[in-house]
Amino acid sequence: MEQSDRPGWWGSTLSKLKSALSRTKSQLVDSIVERESAESPAQAPEGPACAQAAPETVAVAPPPAPPAPPRPIDDEYLDELEEKLIRADIGLPTAEALVFHLRKQARVHLSNSHDVEKLLKREFESMLASAPSPRLGIESGKLNIVLVVGVNGTGKTTSIGKLCWRFKQEGKKVLMAAADTFRAAAETQLEIWAERAGVDIVRLSDGSDPGAVVFQAIQKATSESYDVLVIDTAGRLHNKANLMAELKKVRAVIDKHAGDCPLEALLVVDASIGQNGLQQARVFAEFCPLTGVILTKLDGSAKGGVVFSIARDLKLPVKLIGLGEKIDDLRDFEPELFIEALF
Repeated sequence: MEQSDRPGWWGSTLSKLKSALSRTKSQLVDSIVERESAESPAQAPEGPACAQAAPETVAVAPPPAPPAPPRPIDDEYLDELEEKLIRADIGLPTAEALVFHLRKQARVHLSNSHDVEKLLKREFESMLASAPSPRLGIESGKLNIVLVVGVNGTGKTTSIGKLCWRFKQEGKKVLMAAADTFRAAAETQLEIWAERAGVDIVRLSDGSDPGAVVFQAIQKATSESYDVLVIDTAGRLHNKANLMAELKKVRAVIDKHAGDCPLEALLVVDASIGQNGLQQARVFAEFCPLTGVILTKLDGSAKGGVVFSIARDLKLPVKLIGLGEKIDDLRDFEPELFIEALF
């Protein structure tokens, strides 16, 4: 069966992932296994002659460069490999762990550098498998609450809009809660997304207590039999203690008034910031226990390797990934397809 024909309208297709991960693949895999990146296009002729060229003179891409000759897996090779992994922004602890395992395997199973690719793939698969399931925990017949947190500029509001549109397309009754009362334009932006997604929204006056917004939203969602309540929160810097404390209060309102409801607490992380996203996740988790990550702006980023650090170091699953600007470009994260797209 073709990957694009897999059951589930929201399954990430292999072709879409390969396109989105081209820069990450070049930085994280191709450079390490010492092969040419597929994203290096052939150079077209320059100058006016290019526009007047006859059809038969179309440039032909040169044949792919031959693979680099195999190298022994010695200390020099392993030191270079660790440097490449660190440059790929996979994180120092993860890079050190990979090289440690590689060093052990080299004594028995690896003859030279050409054997590294299969081992690298297995190690990446193992890292993703070490985190909990990447599936959203949405239960039928209950009010499901999705609390979305993150730093300003990560694509949080857009992700909420796309997620609500997704739920609506699945036939669910969806309610938004505009609990980002800290930034004046945030509630207006969320209202626009609510209209676009065709869902309802709870919004109080500017400057209202976020906890009050969440409380009213829970009351409405419960009394009117909504399937999903998606809560926006103020985009906050993870190093601002007062704002993080406010997030803790919002979580307390949810626990007190909807403690028996299935809850997803999702942190939105911008893939382009790499390891800084890992630090954000650590701090947010201290104030608001997280169940997963939405990784945005993955298309065009060379730092998608942060997925492995999040799974290995924090034991947090990436649950959704942003692969573009379209409303249906927020996709389920499928570890098997992610690995396949990289290799």
